[in-house]
Amino acid sequence: MLTRELIWPKSIVVVGASNDVSKPGGKLLKNLMDNHFEGDLYVVNPKTEVVQGIKTYPSIDELPEVETAVLAVPARLCPEMTLQLCRDKKAKGIIIISAGFSEESEEGRQLEQQIVETVNRYEASLIGPNCIGIITPAHASVFTTPVPKLDQMGCDFISSSGATAVFIMESGIPKGLHFASVFSVGNSAQVGVEDVLEFMDEVFDPKTSTRVKLLYIESIQNPDKLLKHASSLIRKGCKIAAIKAGSSDAGSRAASSHTGAMSSSDLAVEALFRKAGIVRCYGREELTTVGCVFMCKEMKGKRMAIITHAGGPAVMLTDALEAGGLKILQIKDSPQKEALKEKLFAGSSVENPIDFLATGNAEQLGAIIDACDNDFEEVDGMAVIYGSPGLFPVGDVYEVLNGKMHTCKKPIYPILPSVINVRDDVAYFLSEGNVNFPDEVLLGRALSKVASTPKPHTDEVFLDGVDIPEIRRIVDQASDGYQPPEIIHRLFDAAGIPRVQELVVKTPDGALQAAGQLGWPLVMKVIGPVHKSDVRGVVLNVHDKETVLHEFNRLINIPETEAVLMAEMASGIELFLGAKYEDRFGHVVLCGMGGTMVEVLKDVTSGLAPLGICEASSMIKNLKSYQIIKGYRGQEGANQRKFAEIIVRLSSMLRFAVEIKEMDINPLLGKGDRILAVDARIRIEKRPRLD
Repeated sequence: MLTRELIWPKSIVVVGASNDVSKPGGKLLKNLMDNHFEGDLYVVNPKTEVVQGIKTYPSIDELPEVETAVLAVPARLCPEMTLQLCRDKKAKGIIIISAGFSEESEEGRQLEQQIVETVNRYEASLIGPNCIGIITPAHASVFTTPVPKLDQMGCDFISSSGATAVFIMESGIPKGLHFASVFSVGNSAQVGVEDVLEFMDEVFDPKTSTRVKLLYIESIQNPDKLLKHASSLIRKGCKIAAIKAGSSDAGSRAASSHTGAMSSSDLAVEALFRKAGIVRCYGREELTTVGCVFMCKEMKGKRMAIITHAGGPAVMLTDALEAGGLKILQIKDSPQKEALKEKLFAGSSVENPIDFLATGNAEQLGAIIDACDNDFEEVDGMAVIYGSPGLFPVGDVYEVLNGKMHTCKKPIYPILPSVINVRDDVAYFLSEGNVNFPDEVLLGRALSKVASTPKPHTDEVFLDGVDIPEIRRIVDQASDGYQPPEIIHRLFDAAGIPRVQELVVKTPDGALQAAGQLGWPLVMKVIGPVHKSDVRGVVLNVHDKETVLHEFNRLINIPETEAVLMAEMASGIELFLGAKYEDRFGHVVLCGMGGTMVEVLKDVTSGLAPLGICEASSMIKNLKSYQIIKGYRGQEGANQRKFAEIIVRLSSMLRFAVEIKEMDINPLLGKGDRILAVDARIRIEKRPRLD
């Protein structure tokens, strides 16, 4: 909950402000004054009568009522002061920049909890503790620099870390990235990144609200809230990019299933971001570069023109764009192409990249941009590379580029790498409201990420042919642990997941009888050992009764074997499908190539249940092995729509069976429209594990 008083306060008190601006309280007060807070500004400091020209109050008791308070005092004093401010002075906004709370000790955690209980009781908003503060159009309550000049149509920036917030602003400002607000939530004791995003969603106004949000997240406390409000904002026309720190998942535990071994909280984050439509970034420069891309006009396709007067950067940008799935198509021969070539110096190239040489001038650049914008249909967006060796002025080039940035229909991404040689000209270009991408490879990667991030997916659950009551009956009756084949068969049948016909046998006569029912050829597998292939527990292409008896006797004597599974023989591409339950996130669903390839290549994509057909199709198409699934070198592929439907059916089953903690289907054999689950493992856990 973010109150009006926190965002637009009419009065602020800084408790612990001093004349020493090298200390947080002193610098925060200076920032408030330097950035022209228009309301009543108070200071509590018992040691002096005036701080930075403001008359002080010796204690909170003597203050008038105040809407927002910033605390820069030792942690041990904060609970009582918060109570006084909320109860006696009617404060509805509390910002605590002090450290020494849950990030430090159990004692600090208890102090933090007392503060949360107070602000909740009095329906106030708490930012922090252990943060740098916030910047809104009304006030700059931060103790750091830079304090960016806010632009209503800049980006909203929310950060878990105060120091990282500073570094991200320092990365973005030189690129021309403007900010509309900055929130540093610190320990997120009451208000976290998700809560600020919720507030921005609820107050969004299509006429006045900025469309760009940048996030730095250290811990996702409420994935459902993040998904709901990020998706909502993006559907309203916003663009969101985020860093989620801590992707290595060093604390992940070993698991017996392939899915359990490969899945992690980071894959859950990846799935959540893709479902919401958030562009995921992994570093400050990448985040601010994506933010600058968002500030440009939106590119409607994936075909880029590169306009350059320098060969090397154009080659590196081409490589980065092509690697990311964007296209650098050759400009088709046409009268317009010939007309453009006549306007350029001899030796210029009008293919793509369009190279107008180191001597190219402003008039030529304007002509090239106009041709790409109006005449060349194979161009959806333009990257313009123009630096300077320091030999002659280039201000007129940047003036032309500035004009085209505002008038062209297609987006232009300016790459002005000469931040020293023509510093003043670049500064002029940025002062006109433009952004700059000084590194062409970072731009190429950012454009690729933006283009490949899907739009938010529907959260409707696919129920056609999925028998939810039967799934619940099966799960409720099942015991904890890995499930026997008959339970797995019933679950798949209830969900509508196609499977091979199988029978469990424990005697030679039972094996012969099963063979008669299933027909030839057969597969025989041990039941019991975790990894069947490791103990030679799988036999393929069984064609006669003699082999059935021989292999049954061998398999049943393998250690830990409880029975033998007899199954019809299927053929096709080996696919993999799995799921793992992640706390707070729900089920992460994985798909990829099956068999041993899932262990060797680990080429999997993730989605967050429940999934829709479009989302499942996107998972399939994002596999590196997608070409094999489509069909490769004469081998028939697997029907992608059918595969996507099986993924969706599985996710619908899981939506109503949270007790399923891990599962593998490996392999699914796919050949045309026939895709069958061949081998599966499901672990049900109804009681929390003690490990």
